[in-house]
Amino acid sequence: MSPGAMGGGYGDAFSGADPFSTIFDAFFGGAAGGQRGQRGPQRGTDLAYTLRLSFEEAIFGTEKEIEYLRLESCAGCKGSGAEAGTEPVRCPKCGGSGEVRQRAPLFNMVTVTTCDQCMGVGYVIPIPCRECRGEGRMRQPRRITVKVPAGVDSSQRLRISGEGDVGPRGGPFGNLYIALDVQAHPRFVREGNDILLELRLNVAQAALGDELEVPTVDGHEKLRVPAATQTGQTFRIRGKGVPYLRQQGRGDQIVVVRVVVPDKLNEQQRRLFQELARTFEPDDQQNSERDEGLFGRIKDALGL
Repeated sequence: MSPGAMGGGYGDAFSGADPFSTIFDAFFGGAAGGQRGQRGPQRGTDLAYTLRLSFEEAIFGTEKEIEYLRLESCAGCKGSGAEAGTEPVRCPKCGGSGEVRQRAPLFNMVTVTTCDQCMGVGYVIPIPCRECRGEGRMRQPRRITVKVPAGVDSSQRLRISGEGDVGPRGGPFGNLYIALDVQAHPRFVREGNDILLELRLNVAQAALGDELEVPTVDGHEKLRVPAATQTGQTFRIRGKGVPYLRQQGRGDQIVVVRVVVPDKLNEQQRRLFQELARTFEPDDQQNSERDEGLFGRIKDALGL
């Protein structure tokens, strides 16, 4: 009978592996012949660090000096874990192989497991180093300079090879991953490689038009606002946005207009607005009559 006929799913569950050998792996810690325990130098653990950046630092790039803790080889034992003047010795349980072989009664098979005395290393430390307590590694402060490229954002991270923990038994260093935390700007909002800026105009500027100096990340730029500018209207300043990451060119700055109605008026302003309002009354009346006519037609159509 084929494995697929016995329960209908071995092939899917084990991705094409022999289901019977996989079952023995699960029960006995390794198939016949044995998977050897990890021996020799192993790569160290990767570390993570969160780096806070200002809005401008993320746009233009910067260099930051950071300090963090990582595991490094113990200076007292040179990473061996043994007290100075002593050496590790062969594990008496596994004879230095890092493996323990046992014959299982079931099917008369030999199972191979990692030695629980030396943890697969093959040697033990009779006199552990007093500084690192036999670990061979100690956590030490580390100071490095991180180069942040122009155009990064909070959704990205940097990888610095070889700046993580040193591996056990003299293994190579892991990596350091820098998570970026870009702070918000009081006026600018980033959208992809463009920068948005809200420009507040009073009613006179919006109606008559004006020439203004608006802030950008590079300094102030002149912007001509035409007459009859409305809230929500946008203007684009080319090349004043965010640089493309590791590419040439930059995005744009998009200026979004917001017309601000004053909430307080002095007597002169009130008088001027009243005079202005009288000039709009005929048009407003015509618009009102047209609106009423439109609503009347809608009511007739609906039978109201």
